[in-house]
Amino acid sequence: MHSTTDWNDTPLPALGMGCWAIGGPFYAGDDPVGWGASDDDTSRATLLAAYDAGLRLFDTAQAYGCGHSETLLGEVLADKPDARIVTKVGIGIDPATRQITGLVTDPAAIRTAFDASRKRLRRDVIDLALVHPNEFSVAEAAPVFDLLADLHAQGQIRAFGWSTDFPDKARAYADRDGFGAVEYAANVFFAAEQISAAMSDIKATALIRSPLAMGLLGGRITPDTEVPANDVRARENDNMDWFTGRRMTPHYAHRLAAIRSCLTVGGRTLAQGAIGWLWARHAGAIPVPGMRTPAQVADLVGALAHGPLPANTMAEIERLIDRPPEGPPRAR
Repeated sequence: MHSTTDWNDTPLPALGMGCWAIGGPFYAGDDPVGWGASDDDTSRATLLAAYDAGLRLFDTAQAYGCGHSETLLGEVLADKPDARIVTKVGIGIDPATRQITGLVTDPAAIRTAFDASRKRLRRDVIDLALVHPNEFSVAEAAPVFDLLADLHAQGQIRAFGWSTDFPDKARAYADRDGFGAVEYAANVFFAAEQISAAMSDIKATALIRSPLAMGLLGGRITPDTEVPANDVRARENDNMDWFTGRRMTPHYAHRLAAIRSCLTVGGRTLAQGAIGWLWARHAGAIPVPGMRTPAQVADLVGALAHGPLPANTMAEIERLIDRPPEGPPRAR
């Protein structure tokens, strides 16, 4: 089984479960920011399947379902102290209306929200707390990191970090006692070269979000698949351009067709190959693909047996994919 270590140098499988989608629908005004409808019983079964399959890292946020994702994790994992819970702070929520209410930097408000997270997660101590907004400037994030440092000193979080794609932000607070992780977007289509290079200078765990390009590399979406109107992927958003008009963006469909046989080398499924590409390109990183069903868990956990893609396959992918040069980081 392909493994790595966490921010405390404790061994664990090099794969986590992303818990955005199981939060169910939530909105920013009229805009959907969830993954459409979800079934709580299926979500609970999925969490349990992931744990039983050996996964020990579960990545959520206060914003996911406006607290509902955290609630489900608390129900399933409260009696499993070896499960590492990652949550994120800095986005205001209204659980009653399922609305996110904006960015939050006020320490008192974040402290109140953090205590609500602990209650939902049924944990006195959170393993890892990340600053959620990629949009924060280094200066805007300062009071949030001050609070997280205090919570770490008080023993209420074991480590903290930032979910960001910007190298300067990743470095800004990395020297603080308790800084343990950076979560950034990367996948076969977006190699994340700049933030990856920055991570070589930072003593922190790399968590990778969007490892399947919001489902394009999961094996279930075709160019004819239309995502639901209440799905975040239905939004027109230059920072998440995997979908256009609720369907796979054509240039990604062309790139995927060019490299599909490489990703499925050695009997891998498409999703397993996409995860294997990340392990080969981002050594030691922990991808956190979203999982909504036990079947998806079984598929993705299968990547651990295959491990990183072979070097010759990686070279062939680079020859075929026609990936554009990486531009300046943006708030993905």
